[in-house]
Amino acid sequence: MRLRIMVAQGVVLPPVQVRHPSFITRVRNFERMREITEVAVRHGFGYFFERHRLFPVLPWRRKKHPPPHAQRGRHIREMLDELGPTFVKFGQLLSTRPDIVPADIVHELVKLQDSVSPFEFSTVEQVIQEDLGLTLARAFESFETQPLASASIGQVHGAVLPGGERVVVKVQRPDAARQIHRDVDLLHQFAEMIEGHIGAGFSAVEVVEEFSRSIGRELDYGLEARNAMRFAANFVDDEAVWIPQVHERYCSRRVLTMERLDGPTLNHSEIQDLPMEERRDLAQLISTCWFKQMFRDGFVHGDPHPANIVYLGEGRIGLLDFGIVALLRADDLEEGTKLFLHVVQSDIPGVKRSLKRLGVQWAPSVDGAVTEAVEEAFSRYFGASLGGIDARAVLHQILDIIYSLRLHLPSRFLVLDKAVLTLNGVVSQLYPDLNLFEVARQFSGELKRRLVDPRRIPRRIQRYAAEYAQVFSEYPLQLHDLLEELRAGELEIKHRHVGLENVIHRLDVITNRLVVALVSIALGVTSTAVVILVDGGPHVAGLSVWGLPGFAGSLFFGAWLIYAIIRSGRL
Repeated sequence: MRLRIMVAQGVVLPPVQVRHPSFITRVRNFERMREITEVAVRHGFGYFFERHRLFPVLPWRRKKHPPPHAQRGRHIREMLDELGPTFVKFGQLLSTRPDIVPADIVHELVKLQDSVSPFEFSTVEQVIQEDLGLTLARAFESFETQPLASASIGQVHGAVLPGGERVVVKVQRPDAARQIHRDVDLLHQFAEMIEGHIGAGFSAVEVVEEFSRSIGRELDYGLEARNAMRFAANFVDDEAVWIPQVHERYCSRRVLTMERLDGPTLNHSEIQDLPMEERRDLAQLISTCWFKQMFRDGFVHGDPHPANIVYLGEGRIGLLDFGIVALLRADDLEEGTKLFLHVVQSDIPGVKRSLKRLGVQWAPSVDGAVTEAVEEAFSRYFGASLGGIDARAVLHQILDIIYSLRLHLPSRFLVLDKAVLTLNGVVSQLYPDLNLFEVARQFSGELKRRLVDPRRIPRRIQRYAAEYAQVFSEYPLQLHDLLEELRAGELEIKHRHVGLENVIHRLDVITNRLVVALVSIALGVTSTAVVILVDGGPHVAGLSVWGLPGFAGSLFFGAWLIYAIIRSGRL
């Protein structure tokens, strides 16, 4: 009999705290930060610290030139790999942010994999006893001492529960949370340091805070268990997709026990030996599974790489690892349907309106560029039927527009983008000729029916009425605040120049060189006067020695200035 566990109601997830390093932590982290910069210099990124004037953390011995542009992604990947597990995880997060990371670097960062040695079995016993309150012998009928897999946060062991059911037990490293929080503090400190020095078009502090929230969710195995139970509820009537049962009695924040699935994962050689027809059916089943998650459930497995999909045979698959998910709201699905209709109807203002309702933000100054990009990207679909549009292709083009124009995208869509890209690679390896247009088409009619469903109209009207009511209720308060500031003479108008950072930096350099030159000249002239005019004290060849320190200082600053000019290549 197939066992399923429904999602528990009323579960409140604990908030993930974003920690800000204290003064003592900053001092303790400074030496570690210098070690990190040593690694960065060794991989050819010392120029970054020089260019952005981050000299407090720059080692004395540094490379002056960046690595070749074509190889910078590889150097960044190797650098993060050398820095350790937390930085590998940070690189994995950056691989999902093509809106802020160039494509060539993203291509390299997706290759980052956890590669760590397993920890001692005695530690596994200790964590299980602390969290479950049972010894290993009492909790399990048998427990494999050799791990099935090992990663930076935890490792997985095979076991048998009392009664004979085979399970897998994921156990977290006891020092994982402490080490990760310490490294996140360091990343936050470094992000604050470079925040005012680079004009990258995004906030480094916000990226680190996003990473802190993401890694915090991965550290909570209880959250992963609840995600698995929700997937089980969504696929309860689907015999082709198997979600392993969660054994809640044997779960905690650091321990996760689930049903063991027997079968090869998609990265196993057995899959490549399957007949081509069976591989085609498997690719279609996987595509249908994820399209259902995206367009029907709004709850998407965010990491569908081959090691997380098990082939159970007879047209069935099992899913593993539910730590990363994309949660789409009901409004997202409805607005996404409207977006496809606006594309078909050549309604450019409607496309932009739907993008904004989905949470995509842009400044009025780039509104023209957004309009031009939308027209260019979707002109091929104008006049087509909804059933003839590949929802996945439209999603890709929307994300391309967002990334190329550096627009702000809600984090839930970043996870969705990663899932789509990973899924595309998995399906292509299984059966390159699969027509995803046909797979997506079965959902397009359902989306359209959902949009015109009379049962949804009252809820839609209620939502729109609430939105307009909130807007109109805020207008009098906003007008009152504006008039009060005008009356008090406290109205401020902020103006920000864009693209002047390099000019300001060059002006600073020129000013500093002028000051050094003036100091050198002043010391030289003063020393000359002292040497000639001072009669008292020791003399050499008729010249006073009291002027020699001034000459030395003048010579030092002059040589320093000449060296800086030659090094800059602007002689």
